[in-house]
Formats: sequence, C-alpha cells, structure tokens
Amino acid sequence: MKNFDHGGNVFSIARSLGVRPEEILDFSASINPLGISPAVRGALLSSIDRLTHYPDSDAAELKEALAAFHGLDESAVCVSNGSTELIYLLPRLLGGKRALVVAPAFSEYAKALAREGWAVAYLDLAPRDGFDLPLDLLEERLGEGFDALFLCNPGNPTGRLIPPATVEKVCDICRSHGVFLVLDEAFMDFCEEGSAKRLVVAGGGVVLRSMTKFFAIPGLRLGYALGPAAVVAALAALREPWSVNDQAQTAGLAALSDRDCRERTVRFIAGERAFLATSLAALPGLRSYPSAANYLLVEIEEGPSATELRDMLLGRRILIRDCSTFHGLSDRFFRVAVRRREENERLAEQLADVLQA
Repeated sequence: MKNFDHGGNVFSIARSLGVRPEEILDFSASINPLGISPAVRGALLSSIDRLTHYPDSDAAELKEALAAFHGLDESAVCVSNGSTELIYLLPRLLGGKRALVVAPAFSEYAKALAREGWAVAYLDLAPRDGFDLPLDLLEERLGEGFDALFLCNPGNPTGRLIPPATVEKVCDICRSHGVFLVLDEAFMDFCEEGSAKRLVVAGGGVVLRSMTKFFAIPGLRLGYALGPAAVVAALAALREPWSVNDQAQTAGLAALSDRDCRERTVRFIAGERAFLATSLAALPGLRSYPSAANYLLVEIEEGPSATELRDMLLGRRILIRDCSTFHGLSDRFFRVAVRRREENERLAEQLADVLQA
C-alpha cells in the first residue's frame, strides 16, 4: 500500500481495495466525529441559489465575524481556501532564504518553502522529552541565521500544547533574531483557551487557523490568517480571485454562530480522547502521548512497524495514519483520530487482535 503524506485518503484507498469509501473506518483524518452541525447544514441547503452569483472575493461578512470572534480588528483577518493556501502564499510574501521548522510537523511547510527556493532546516523535538520545546536550543538554532520559523500548536501529529506563556517567549526570541514567526493553530479550536493569537499578532507574526477540522467541512476548504494589518493585506493580495467559494463562506458564518456545537464538541472530544487513551494504554507494546487536540500519537514500543500495522488494520477496513512520513518520527509511530465511542472501541478491539496475532 502506498504511503501517503496526509491522512484522509479514504477515496484513493477505497479504490485500491475495491470497496466503497463508506466501508472504511477512517482514523487517519482528524475531523470532528460529530459531523457537520445542524446550523451549518441548514445554512448550506438554504444557500443553494446563491451559487448563481460569484462569491464575495473579500469574504467581508465572514472576515467581520471572525474578527469579532477573536476580538481583533477586521484588518487582522485574511480568509483563505483552507490554511494550506496560506502556507503556500507565505514563502512568496516573506521572500526569505532560510526557514526553521519545528518537527515533527505538517509536510506542506517544507514543500511550500522549497517551491519558492527556501532552504529548510529542522528542530527535532524528542519523544523521550514528551516533545517538549526547548527554548534554549530554539534560540541557539535561530542564532544560526533564519528568516522564518514554522511552529504548529497543538503539535501535529504530537497533540502537544505549548502554553501561551511559552509562545510569548518564542515571540521574543524570534523578534530578537529578526525571524518571522508562523504559528499554525489549525487544531486550536479544540482548546481555544490555549491560543496565543493576540501575542503573535502583536509581535508581528502570523497565526494560521483552519475551520475544516473542528467544524467537519474539509471538503469545502476554509481557513484564515490572523496577523498585523500590513502583513494580512499583502497576504490577501497574493490570493487568486474567488479562492473561497460562497458555500465555504456560508458554512463559516453558520459555524461561528453555533455556540452549542462548539461547546458540545469540546466536551465530547475531551471525554472520548480520555477513553481512547486509556484503551490504548491497556494494549501491550503501545504508548500514547498526551494530546490537547482530537487525535493521539501512539508509539509502538514492541510489535510491528507502523506501516505493517496500518496494512493489517486495512484488511479489517480500519485506516490509521502511519507517521513514518513525518520528519523526526520513525516507523514506530502512528496517529489516530478521536471518533465516537463505538468506533473507538472497535479500533481498540482490532488493535488488540492484530497485536496478539
């Protein structure tokens, strides 16, 4: 089976197995298991006739709502076709030569930087330290001469949350070395109180956010950046016209208004994440790491490789994320999304079965 750089490749994998996508239980994509909220579903269905018009290229209404939600000025918000669009625009905007990426990390950082001719180096976080961010080592590395730092919080795939006080120190280090900070908070909706958005924006950096994970709309592609007005305006100017379609904007507005969905999701994920972590900890040879997001990173201390385990589970129509493609991780790591109770139970049962085989 081909090893993908991303989770959620359910359509491609289903074709390769000769089955329908619905037959695969996908733990590789970290999407809200509660699905699309009723408010978003209703808004999408009622807005079909709007598709006869071009979308608002500025996404003005959504930008206003996002600014109000985050307590920032509208000039600090740039709406995008998923946060990945921004990841590919930023290297063009910054125009630097060298970037440091805190790893393990989303593979698109390095791909986007390489496309614009940047040299990429890594600061590898150690599993033995719980993927803690060593500030002294970070400062030492940035002193070698970098133009940008890419940091994901909570970490993907680690789930490790860096507290705002530590991010503030990262901002100070970046500022003292003339390094532009890109803080990717794609999964921060699951632990909003941990966001350092205002600190980073005030310090001159950019925060990337995604609306696809928490609100379960990855097929619509919706994200945004928070940053200083001048940076955000320059970033927005690089976007292609109408990059954010009307349905995505409609979904984003409805999602922000659905407070009940947000509160229900945070409670649900916290409970099921604890259940899944306990279930995995009970299995021999596995170690799961603490997470603040809707996924768990698991280390195989004894047993098959992550690739072998993935293939064994695929035979049972369960898909996990083999993390051997992440820089800084070996083939002893895999990631699983937090799903509904019966699905989490099935994963634990099938893992126990294949590990004992």
